[in-house]
Amino acid sequence: MRKVTIYENRALYRDDFRIEGYTFGKGKKAVCIVGNMRGNEYQQIYTCAQLVQNLKWAEKNGYLTDGYKILIVPSLNPYSMNIEKRFWPTDNTDINRMYPGYDQGETTQRVAAGIFNAIKDYEYGIQFCSNYLQGRFVPNISVMTTGYEDVEDAKLFGVPYVEIRHTKPYDTATLNYNWQIWECKAFSFYTASNGNIDKESSEMAVQAVGRFLNRIGILNYNIRPGYDSQVVSTTDLESVRTKAAGIFEPLVNPGDEVYEGSVLARIISPLNGEVISKCISPCNGIIFYMFDGQMTYEKTSVFKIIPM
Repeated sequence: MRKVTIYENRALYRDDFRIEGYTFGKGKKAVCIVGNMRGNEYQQIYTCAQLVQNLKWAEKNGYLTDGYKILIVPSLNPYSMNIEKRFWPTDNTDINRMYPGYDQGETTQRVAAGIFNAIKDYEYGIQFCSNYLQGRFVPNISVMTTGYEDVEDAKLFGVPYVEIRHTKPYDTATLNYNWQIWECKAFSFYTASNGNIDKESSEMAVQAVGRFLNRIGILNYNIRPGYDSQVVSTTDLESVRTKAAGIFEPLVNPGDEVYEGSVLARIISPLNGEVISKCISPCNGIIFYMFDGQMTYEKTSVFKIIPM
């Protein structure tokens, strides 16, 4: 294992801004794994840290195939993480809407350019992401449709679901999209949690990455086979929205099987405790996503269901 600085920007008053990573093996740039890009992505940086430890052990014991290089970058935005702010502290911009970057532009454009220049030439790219929706997911690999997507390789992770995400205009400035345009096979990995550390789903993610590395010939020890991944499209998911605002009381969890007419959650008045609304399943299916906030607004999407 070797610690490297992939991008550095001189600071006027405090320590310089550095993005650091860890490399394993030597040779062809095979796999790049990145963690948090937003300041509240604790699950993402935690999972990358566990991967660093696993690959350090694998390299020490001779389980890495010669001729391949793996790079892990646990945090791409340490400034925001230091002050627990989701986006860039000074202007609230999102680094993951700045790719491929511009080295003469605003700060986050320069940061994105520096990152992308260092990681764009890897054959495979894995990004641990958080969703714009607050809540919990069934662990899944998301593949963005760019014309360069590789769904079959996404199945090699052996997670329950591979989600096909249809590209929208704002996606064209994300890391995943630009990785693919530069002919890198890119995958977004969503564990069960966004902001909070969930050790169980983090361990699943570590095993899934190890399984992927094993199946593409870079890691040479056996790992549990995992799931036969089901491919789903974002356009196929059934969304369930609230009909009233209030305290959100879910009655199911991600991964649960539900039936048409099932009560998925209750909305309770915060003033008198009465049940003022219920969220009803529109179909038979599997809970893919569940909102996990304490309070909800009216017409908020609180569940997404994979129809069966």
